[in-house]
Amino acid sequence: MKTITINTTAYEEEDFTILTDLTHDEISTVLKPIIELERTEDIEYINEDLISALLEAYPGRIIQELNNEYLQL
Repeated sequence: MKTITINTTAYEEEDFTILTDLTHDEISTVLKPIIELERTEDIEYINEDLISALLEAYPGRIIQELNNEYLQL
């Protein structure tokens, strides 16, 4: 298990982090075609769409979005 932060745009605030047992190659195989489609076609996605695509491609695997919370003391 590991946490992986996924960057799909030039904007850091659009990055998202998942807890998963998937490899980088498994994630890239599913997400790269979706990202390229948005860049070349008039198609939009949100991060939840990308997570759904991973869950559909790898049923039974661990894929959980993490919401980072910060506490400043």
